[in-house]
Amino acid sequence: MTVDSSARANSSVSESLRVLPSYIAGSWWVPEEPQRVTEVLDASTGELVSRVSTDGLSTSSAVEYARSVGQRGLGELTFHQRALLLKQLALHLGEHKDLLYDLSDKTGATRKDHLVDVDGGIGTLFAYSSKARKELPNSNVIIDGNVEQLSRDGSFIGEHIYTRLTGVAVQINAFNFPVWGMLEKLAPSLIAGVPTIVKPASQTAYVTEACVRIMLDSGLLPQGALQLISGSARDLLDHLDYRDHVAFTGSAGTANVLRSHPNVQDEGVRFTAETDSLNAAILGPDAGPGTPEFEAFIKAVVQEMTVKAGQKCTAIRRTIVPSEHVDAVVTALRTRVESRAVLGDPRDAATTVGALASKDQQQEVSQAVKRLVGAGGEVCFGGPEATGQYPAEGAFYPVTTLRFSDARTPEVHQVEAFGPVTSVLGYTDIDDAVELAALGGGSLVATVCTHDPEIAGRFVRGIGSHHGRVHLLDRDDAKTSTGHGSPLPHLVHGGPGRAGGGEELGGMRGVKHYMQRTALQGTPDLLTGITGVWHRGAEARTVTPATVADGSAVHPFRKPLSELRIGDQFASGLREVRLEDINAFAEFTGDTFYAHTNEEAATANPFFPRRVAHGYLLVSWAAGLFVEPAPGPVLANTGLENLSFLTPVTYDDAIRVTLTAKQITPRETDDYGEVRWDTVLHNQNDEIVATYDVLTRVAKETPGWAQ
Repeated sequence: MTVDSSARANSSVSESLRVLPSYIAGSWWVPEEPQRVTEVLDASTGELVSRVSTDGLSTSSAVEYARSVGQRGLGELTFHQRALLLKQLALHLGEHKDLLYDLSDKTGATRKDHLVDVDGGIGTLFAYSSKARKELPNSNVIIDGNVEQLSRDGSFIGEHIYTRLTGVAVQINAFNFPVWGMLEKLAPSLIAGVPTIVKPASQTAYVTEACVRIMLDSGLLPQGALQLISGSARDLLDHLDYRDHVAFTGSAGTANVLRSHPNVQDEGVRFTAETDSLNAAILGPDAGPGTPEFEAFIKAVVQEMTVKAGQKCTAIRRTIVPSEHVDAVVTALRTRVESRAVLGDPRDAATTVGALASKDQQQEVSQAVKRLVGAGGEVCFGGPEATGQYPAEGAFYPVTTLRFSDARTPEVHQVEAFGPVTSVLGYTDIDDAVELAALGGGSLVATVCTHDPEIAGRFVRGIGSHHGRVHLLDRDDAKTSTGHGSPLPHLVHGGPGRAGGGEELGGMRGVKHYMQRTALQGTPDLLTGITGVWHRGAEARTVTPATVADGSAVHPFRKPLSELRIGDQFASGLREVRLEDINAFAEFTGDTFYAHTNEEAATANPFFPRRVAHGYLLVSWAAGLFVEPAPGPVLANTGLENLSFLTPVTYDDAIRVTLTAKQITPRETDDYGEVRWDTVLHNQNDEIVATYDVLTRVAKETPGWAQ
């Protein structure tokens, strides 16, 4: 609950409790004589937890500090270095998470809820750190897509790149996930290299403040990379422009107010939102009582009603089931809730469902349920009348299920009771179920519970455009699934329509929200210099078998990462292809496809002049042509990518290979890195036979055993 300080002016506790600090422009800040103070109470006991005010805080200073000091500090690091920071932050937070647990108890969250919020946030940092180091270059530019040749001779080419925004990432978060809600936005923005200003919801800001303090105290973050506004940020958007990004989580009403700000409308502030969502769980027609799917479905619905006391943007608000199974579903939900849901103070070991975050939230949920009942909803169990069973000083609300005889009642698809509440709706057939799910006006996630791939396909094709994520549940993944309501860092989190239209997370897709995609046009040399990736036609330092043999040049495979440079190139001589080579490869491998073994059939094929060499024979020979066999800094071949065969090679032809160091990616924590080699096979007529990338691991320095 939040109340104005004037209402509790005589409280000695409130006078002795200092206002929650903000962290702005490199130091902690509290207002000297705040006039507007919000008091935040323990969700279960009603005791005062913190006082919140930002009277006198300069948001313009925070923005300027981020754009100058924060941008400079993060810009000195590569993607990999910033990703490694995330891992170190995650480890540090893991060492201090008990403090966050204890504070989160006051929000009404249970220990199981802490695993979702605190551990989930830490896990998101780990996941982003790992994916970034695997999928991004160890640089500051991301190439997007393939090169486009814009001139006949290849001297003018184009491609797309991503570079970081030069402003600030502002995150305005909801009360329900004070740790994960912050970290899931911080992870991609930090990897992108954009400093962040965090503005948490006042009800649970004291948990976020503690998390920010832990991270800052670690000393890991560059100055200006992270700032915190503990309370209202009234004029923050006034100081933003097209360089900046705002990520909002909360109500659709507040999102619309922010979207209408002149700087969003006219100055190009990038704005994404994750808002209201009447998510659905759909029981397939094949998943009736007695099936493993039915049991998994009931477990999923109850879990989403009870985790965080239903205060999740992904919780199941509409339980859509075949009409003939409505009674069975309601009975099963009641049985599971009565046996497992113990509502109370989360510091009590027996409690499995905690309080709502505040008395205000309790009132909002109660009013929403009353609206649903007034529209025709029947309370099956729980409901507003049952709140009297619990201590009045706490923000408790009973686990509640409603049912509607008319599944198309508008309110059930429009009113979100943001608590432990779901409504059961019956459908007649798959098309009817799809229409009911779509009435939600756009949702974050839907679960479809079926063991029939055809039914699953019909549902997904029907509801896919209305949802950001579809969770498919059956007997085979019931134990391994992370669940309906768990956004994962690997996959996008967001949804269309009333869900806000944003897309957070999603691996490197999330990182790119904080970057600008730009089309480059220029010469291969210029684009190579900008991207750090060699482009065909750019300058190359070529060595040949002859120059290597006479000692006047060094084979690229003899160079450790400390000496290797993009553009280092090896060009082999020609090797003739004989008919007996083709026959021997066919016999040895068992690949006796007619194009290699039947002269008449091969000649009749419009793609071949006559019998041709196996593509994999040519790739194998290419390795023999470019490999330097002695032990050296090249430690392993880890694969090849983007293989294309362009011109067939027949017997009496010849091939040669050109191998060029295309991209060099040192590892921050190992004594080796990855090298991508551009590989081109030509025939005796200089026609391109095949192209691909060879992937290797190369030591930073030549190992002693290989010298």
